[in-house]
Formats: sequence, structure tokens, C-alpha cells
Amino acid sequence: MAKKSRTPPPPRRVQVPKTRTAQRSDAEARKLLPYLGAFSALGIIGLVVAVFLLMHAGGSSKAPAPVDFAALPGLQTGAPPWDNGLAGLDDRLRPLNLPQLTNEGQVVHIHQHLDIWVNGKKVNVPMFIGIQDNTYITSLHTHDTTGIIHVESPEHRRFNLGDFFGVWGVRLDKSCISELCDNTTGNGVKMWVNGKRYVGNPADLELKSHQEIALVFGKPPAKIPQKYAFPSGL
Repeated sequence: MAKKSRTPPPPRRVQVPKTRTAQRSDAEARKLLPYLGAFSALGIIGLVVAVFLLMHAGGSSKAPAPVDFAALPGLQTGAPPWDNGLAGLDDRLRPLNLPQLTNEGQVVHIHQHLDIWVNGKKVNVPMFIGIQDNTYITSLHTHDTTGIIHVESPEHRRFNLGDFFGVWGVRLDKSCISELCDNTTGNGVKMWVNGKRYVGNPADLELKSHQEIALVFGKPPAKIPQKYAFPSGL
């Protein structure tokens, strides 16, 4: 009787050996893993920071609105020197959209220096602009007669030079400082910022950290300052 033939077992699977190129690629990929993790973490951190800034921007991306001096009551008149303008300050804050603060704000905290010349003579920037005795303080103010402007706001907001002059109660535009006006001879209002000529309405200048602002009516001084040595901490 013939023997039954056995069914041959299935062939074993043969694993194809990795080539040197594949082995090298795997090794390089393992080396990159820590860096990929770091990049992912940085991406997450960046996203969190971006969301935080958007949530707390408080309108800071908006350009400061031009000041309508015609809507401000109690503006000072006459030639310099001008006082600190406290007499009509209470009534000017609402049209300037500025609050009465019990303390200096810290969300925006920057400083500028202002020099003013009228017909070649230096004009004093008085102390306590924007500080109403012991009652309140505004986001834009002075503490002394150095000409340093303090911008200290409790909210994210951008300010322009017109805001400060509105608090001061002194009209400012491309033709006039207070009642000193000249729009015909070219000897009216001129302004330099960090030694460079600013063309346009000086009231629209956005206030930024450590600007040296030179405002001139009529004859300019012999030398326009390019910078100011701010005290330590400002």
C-alpha cells in the first residue's frame, strides 16, 4: 500500500535585512527626537503667549485717536510761560477719555523728554501737569520741571503728544501752540524727534519710550537735541 505524501510546511518568512542606509536613517531619527520635542514645546509656548497677548491687548493695537482741541474746555491762552493747567483739568478728562487714578498705572509705563522753544527762548514745562493736588493723577503727567513726560496707564493703550497737551490744556497742532499761530511764513510749529525732523501734525506723534521731542515755534535754537539722559529707572 503506497504511503501518503506529507504536505510540505509553508515557507518561513524571511526578514529582509536592513541596509546601512536604513539603519543610519533610523539612528538619525532617534537623535532628532529630543529636538522635535523641544520645537513642539516652543510651538505650544508661543501659541499660549499669542493667545495671552490677544486676550490682554485691551485695544493696544489701535492707533491713538487725534485730539480735538476745540472740544476741550479750559484751554490756556496767551504767550508762554503756561501753568500746569489744573484749573480746567477735571472737565478735559472726559473728552480725552482719561480716567482719574488713585495710583500711577503700570500696564503701560514709558517716558519721553519734551523741550519747547518759542522764538529761540526755552519754555518751561511745569511740574504736576496731570496731577490734581492730592485728589487724583492722570495717565500722562509730570513730576518736576525737567520736561520728562510720564506715561503710566492702568490699561493697554497708545497715546500721542496731543493727549499730553490736552491734559496740560495747551492747544497744539501743525500751525499753533496755544494762541501762537503761523501757517503762512513757514516759521510756525516745527518738531524734531530724536534729532530727526517730524513732518505732520505734532499732536499726532505717538509717544514711545525715551523719545527726545523738540518742539519749536518761530526761530529754532542753535542746536536741536538728539537724545536725553534719562535717570536710572525711567
